[in-house]
Amino acid sequence: MTIKLSSYPHRKLWMAAIKPPMYSVAIMPIWVGTAVAFAETKIFNAGIFSTFLTAAILILAWENLSNDVFDSATGIDKNKLHSLVNLTGNKQLIFWLGNGCLALGLLLILGIAVWQKDLTVIAIISLCCVLGYLYQGPPFRLGYQGLGEILCFFAFGPLGISAGYYSQTQSWSWTSLAASVIVGIATCLILFCSHFHQVEDDLAAGKRSPIVRLGTEKGAQVLTWFTGSIYVLTVIFILSGFFPIWTVLSFVSLPFAIKLCRHVQENHHQPDKVNNCKFIAVAVHFWSCLTFGLGFIFSVIVSG
Repeated sequence: MTIKLSSYPHRKLWMAAIKPPMYSVAIMPIWVGTAVAFAETKIFNAGIFSTFLTAAILILAWENLSNDVFDSATGIDKNKLHSLVNLTGNKQLIFWLGNGCLALGLLLILGIAVWQKDLTVIAIISLCCVLGYLYQGPPFRLGYQGLGEILCFFAFGPLGISAGYYSQTQSWSWTSLAASVIVGIATCLILFCSHFHQVEDDLAAGKRSPIVRLGTEKGAQVLTWFTGSIYVLTVIFILSGFFPIWTVLSFVSLPFAIKLCRHVQENHHQPDKVNNCKFIAVAVHFWSCLTFGLGFIFSVIVSG
């Protein structure tokens, strides 16, 4: 495929391939874990926080790049114009660029571990990377068996939040574990929504995504319950004393959540119309997690 570099569609394809909004997925577990740590211990190490964020972005870049490489091998991306492999026509370049991002990201995490004289954080993030490989990497390809959302939940929920919290405090917290459920579900929304418009391609490649298994109509119903659970669980954890009342700020994202559910319910069977739902899910994830973390910080500020 040859497209002039100067043409607008080509630039648009590159932006879709790089997926800048998606990197909030890497940022939010560290942000929320750090916010919970600050609320509980009044500890905040800006150097560790910024280093961890940089590492998380690099590791997610590896995940995205390697997924394009692995998907190109199965043929599932043959109609995906914004695949980096399709755009560059150079699978090896994308493969090694992804590995370079992984190596640099892990090196930064190792730097945190060495500075703290504690290997716990690098162990947690290494486990996250293993889950990331199991998702699409051969011979496992667990994402093709419909297990991607489960892997995503643990990598960006309990493990990611725990790593963010531990990097600041070198300890554990039940509150951070409760918070990880909220962040994990919000992150899974994005992956779940990415399946609605590609059912035919998934079937052709033998990928049994949740939407392939459920069908788009039932999938839209599950999405509504799945999205609503973020807000229901937040209220439950506030009432049970795990979260400060200020975490109700995460309800700022509710209009995006309503928009997402309505959009998918109305267009679940129309790939050309539902293909943007994952970006609405990104907005739900970004605003819910950002304001959720701010709720923990405000609880400290208000209490003096």
